Amino acid sequence: MAQHGGGRGWNSKMVGAALGVTLLATGASVWTAQAGSVAGPQPKASAPAARPDAAKPVSVTIAHASDKGARGINLTIDDGPDPTWTPQVLDILRQYKVKATFCMVGPQAQAHPDLVKRIVAEGHRLCDHTVSHNTAMDKASESYQSQQILDAERMITKASGGVRPMYYRAPGGAFTPYSRKLAASHGMRPLGWNVDTKDFERPGTDAIVATVEQELSNGPTLLFHDAGGDRTQTVEALRRLLPELKKQGHVFGFPVR
Repeated sequence: MAQHGGGRGWNSKMVGAALGVTLLATGASVWTAQAGSVAGPQPKASAPAARPDAAKPVSVTIAHASDKGARGINLTIDDGPDPTWTPQVLDILRQYKVKATFCMVGPQAQAHPDLVKRIVAEGHRLCDHTVSHNTAMDKASESYQSQQILDAERMITKASGGVRPMYYRAPGGAFTPYSRKLAASHGMRPLGWNVDTKDFERPGTDAIVATVEQELSNGPTLLFHDAGGDRTQTVEALRRLLPELKKQGHVFGFPVR
């Protein structure tokens, strides 16, 4: 699976943002709201109540496949919700009757519960993208990984009004055997991607569209972003891609759980 470099490019763009972002010594980006440092002592995370479907086992392997089969596409949107860009993304999804999976940073969900509730109400799925968006999580302690995953799960669940995340996506793809097992034990399938659109780097709408067209044969799960800076290019790329992909016979679904 390709490594997601978007988090590292975020650092210089997000200084002074409302939630605050700082740069760890590792070079990973961190949402500092309610987040600790990798180097410092970590609080022991308390587990949320068991999911209603907890008895149904969830695989620890990283999901890529679509529940819509060979012509399926999984649209995944990372790092929000954001009050400027998420509503625009949602409007486009509604216009073209497309469902997506939103991988949320915990403090962002906590700050914008109205958007989390709208995402759920419109039939999209939730994904845990940790508290701090630390792309070096695979080098951190198990207690830190636990705190990041479970605290974000709790924040997202509360913001949604009780709907729990169905997936866990490690920032930058920094999964570990421990984090995958922990997520699965909480009913969250580890979620990867096949096509990194590089929209995070703002290469231009044409470039984002071309990346999807050229790399879709790699697999069905597409990675976009609705936060972390100006997402105008992402919004325009989705506006162009969704009708075209539908015209080509693709069907939008969700990652297999």
